[in-house]
Amino acid sequence: MMQLNQNKKVNLLIVGLGLIGGSYAKALTEKGYHVTAITRRQETIDYALQHGMIAEGAAFPDPELIGRADMVIFALYPHVLTQWIAQNQQHFRPGTVLTDVTGVKCAVVYDVQAMLRPDVEFIASHPMAGKEVYGIENSDAAIFKGANYIVTPTERNTPQAIALCQELGRELGFARISCLSPEEHDDMIGFVSQLTHCIAVTLMTCSDCEHLVDYTGDSFRDLTRIAAINDEMWSELFLLNKQPLLHNMDTFMKEFARLRHFLETEDREGMRDMMRLSTRRRKLFNKPKD
Repeated sequence: MMQLNQNKKVNLLIVGLGLIGGSYAKALTEKGYHVTAITRRQETIDYALQHGMIAEGAAFPDPELIGRADMVIFALYPHVLTQWIAQNQQHFRPGTVLTDVTGVKCAVVYDVQAMLRPDVEFIASHPMAGKEVYGIENSDAAIFKGANYIVTPTERNTPQAIALCQELGRELGFARISCLSPEEHDDMIGFVSQLTHCIAVTLMTCSDCEHLVDYTGDSFRDLTRIAAINDEMWSELFLLNKQPLLHNMDTFMKEFARLRHFLETEDREGMRDMMRLSTRRRKLFNKPKD
């Protein structure tokens, strides 16, 4: 199987040139790879070509581009990804490795692997990076620097494909690369990503004060940065990960109710215990100073 950092002639095809797909294209082109792309809009392909992000591109599933790819990276909504592969997998050449960037795994990985030709392999991954804006014009290779990257293999994956996907993460500049099962991934993502988006959205919808922006400080801005949300994408992700997300929402509400009880009963020590535990755990996220 191919290796990336020892072979810059590898053909990498990115399907979907939004924020993450565009950022992959920038990062991999800057690394010297031959990057091509397929996306829905010709304007997006034109933008990517004009800015030197890709070498070639098409606004339709071009059989030639697909057939030349050694590795295909899907940056699509989950339901679009499965449909695209079902409709176009006949164009993959034998030995092609597929990966993705989708934020849920159980609802995607098993369906794709079940439908896929036996001479093509799908190894899922999730870049834990992004912005509160979207679109190719906001793409930025720097968003991967220092971020986390998760590979989610199943029993259908070969060690070689897993290693290749991990190597892709290193080439993109991720600081920490982990392996989780699709189930472990979805439970974890329901807490660290989806629940946090739920909290941010709720903070922005629970007050109808029109002048909040005139009064807020950094704490509110920091907590609600991700409330500027792509509703089409995130509503799909929430529904596809419904049970893990509901479980994490219930856990959060129990802890919030506990804090509320301490306040209502004026149990200052109870509040301080929670705050001390919160402080200890948050310190683990602090990045070391250079």
